[in-house]
Amino acid sequence: MVNKLHEINQYPDISFPYAMYTVNSSSCTPKGRGFNELHWHEELQFTLVTEGKIFIQVNGVTHELRAGQAIFINKGVLHVSKQADQNSEYVSFNFPEKLLAFYSDSQMENKYVFPYTNSLFLSLVIRPETDWQSTMLEILWKLKNKFNVKGDWGWEYEVSILTVQLWLTMITNISMDNVESPKHIKQQQERIQLMISYIHQNYANNPSLQEIADAAHLSVSECTRSFKKTLHTTPYDYLIKYRLKKSAELLNSTAHTITEVASKVGFNHVNHYIQSFKKHYNKTPKEYRNLKD
Repeated sequence: MVNKLHEINQYPDISFPYAMYTVNSSSCTPKGRGFNELHWHEELQFTLVTEGKIFIQVNGVTHELRAGQAIFINKGVLHVSKQADQNSEYVSFNFPEKLLAFYSDSQMENKYVFPYTNSLFLSLVIRPETDWQSTMLEILWKLKNKFNVKGDWGWEYEVSILTVQLWLTMITNISMDNVESPKHIKQQQERIQLMISYIHQNYANNPSLQEIADAAHLSVSECTRSFKKTLHTTPYDYLIKYRLKKSAELLNSTAHTITEVASKVGFNHVNHYIQSFKKHYNKTPKEYRNLKD
């Protein structure tokens, strides 16, 4: 089964696997994860808020970021961004760690990349509070400008050089003792990833709480505690919201009846589906579909 949460980025040019995503209330350009899309990926990510304010949740911890502030998110780390202001916008730079290594098994890879990317270092908020953080923010704005004039001769080199400068500035100034999360935090994330992946693959088949817990080899009570601690919701509420999201996609893209849509996403009773949909979207499935037409 395809893991719906594990995002595999589709780069415009696979010979230079680097992308800048621009995300606002109406779109994500190029197409990718936008607001309220819980996911993780194997690429490293730097996110710079360009307008307004956003909340970004990394492994259950919520950070408030205003325009001119940024965050680094390591590979494989569960995260989701949420709007704080209607006009909020951010750009995310996603690239593989091998870009920083120059070539496989290099000194750069073994001394300056793997010790950080294969660690308990999950994320770092970047604010203009110190000279080195201000330098990182300046580099991120330069990267944004480079992507806005993409195509110039030598562009790939210039982007790579700025990215290496960004990385070197960060790892030179952090202490791993201060930025690494406790081992149990990482373990908790891995368990949550297993359980929500199971939900995404089986949401239409009425998975039980026991089955969701079994996906991570946990008891039902520990499963519920993990969801509340990391995602601030229950497994059941997460399942319902995911079903509603998938149903909205079907309403937009198919001619299935409301009853058919309800059945396809795991609701046994259409009235329950309609009530749940209206509570979440403030309109009935029919009103939602008509609005999109």
